[in-house]
Amino acid sequence: MLQNASLEQLLRPQGFRCACGKIHRATLKYVDIGRNALKKLPERVRQLGGSRVQMYCDKNTWQAAGREAEILLQQAGIDCRCYCFPQERVYADAAPVGQAAMHFDHSCDLIVGVGTGTINDICKIMVGISGRPYIIVGTAPSMDGFASDTSSMVVDGLKSSLPSAGAQAIIGDSEILAAAPMDMIRAGVGDMLAKYISICEWRLSHEINGEYYCPQVAQLVRNSLQTCVAHADGLAARDPEAVQHVMEGLVLSGLAMGFAGVTRPASGMEHYFSHLWDMRALEFGWEEHLHGEQVGIGTLLSLKIYERLRCVQPDRQKALAAAATFSLPDWEEEMRAFLGSSAEGIIALEQKEGKFDRGKHAMRLEVILQKWPLLQQIMREELPEAQMVESLLKKLGAKTEPQQLGLDQETVRRTFIATKDIRDKYIGSRLLWDLGLLEEFADFFFGQK
Repeated sequence: MLQNASLEQLLRPQGFRCACGKIHRATLKYVDIGRNALKKLPERVRQLGGSRVQMYCDKNTWQAAGREAEILLQQAGIDCRCYCFPQERVYADAAPVGQAAMHFDHSCDLIVGVGTGTINDICKIMVGISGRPYIIVGTAPSMDGFASDTSSMVVDGLKSSLPSAGAQAIIGDSEILAAAPMDMIRAGVGDMLAKYISICEWRLSHEINGEYYCPQVAQLVRNSLQTCVAHADGLAARDPEAVQHVMEGLVLSGLAMGFAGVTRPASGMEHYFSHLWDMRALEFGWEEHLHGEQVGIGTLLSLKIYERLRCVQPDRQKALAAAATFSLPDWEEEMRAFLGSSAEGIIALEQKEGKFDRGKHAMRLEVILQKWPLLQQIMREELPEAQMVESLLKKLGAKTEPQQLGLDQETVRRTFIATKDIRDKYIGSRLLWDLGLLEEFADFFFGQK
């Protein structure tokens, strides 16, 4: 069965015919995670038909693995042209994609990315455009996008998941990964802990909206999450085996997104806290923080919100009254005030989706009321106590409060309310809006103390 398959078995070309109706098949062909894994790079390049490589890295990842990767390729007789982004920090927006395109060697037959989130996302866009095979050499176990076929980028001010093309091979040398900055290792744990929320919300939306859901894919993610949590203690000591387990979990999470054909198995409300903070940082020139660092905090906030939500007894009249008094013009004004120019993409999304439509709301509400005991059961089954997750993050020295990112209570309050709007995905804040409780919860958790 899919949920019990090893990483190697998950890559079989014929895929898995599943009871959910899909054939789950990975585009990924090779995964090498462990000691001295980088030495496999020339072999994987040859197996994918490569002889002339375009490599991308930044200043930090060049030092971590890029120089050695280039030497290994040259020693194997493989031509390698490397473009190292000159800026101190590479951001996930149009500018570095343009740099990558302008320095692209059109005679290359394979792309190698050396890095993590942003480098990987840029490379996947270049792969989608060029059609070349792609290998990612991970330099830190910091996020779950290694095996995904989407790129998380800021487009016209809106944090978006762009269809791109995934890697055919992933290389994670455990010694290199264990030597990564500790904040990046913590970020990987934060991104994995998010799976508690994402699987829960995937099930909730399946029950409320009839959204596609695959129990096998969900269990695959749960298994990888449990393995990561079980080895968390070793991360503080940079134990290569513990780091290897986290990296494997992150790769499995990306595979799960590909199997499902949606990002549901890996991201939910907790990610939208992070996306909104990224958008505000870009719009207003704020300091940006690591994705997984923000997601870890978003996960902890989401768990606390769900602990209260699962104890609620829904009130039909209260929910209908709240929807009846909702003002779309006021909402648009708040979006523009909070997000600036990037609000226009969110407003356009609402015009297409119509989640605030009273008729649609009334239909969802009836399903919620009818299935409330089941929805409560799902929350209890999927979500750990917030205290457990907070303890794990603190043990690693990770941030657990938005204030540690320089965010005040009012900003976090408005962020929470806006999580319902950033994508067309049914998440906890949308459920609260449907119940007429969103503002009440925002005041309870994030109002001035």
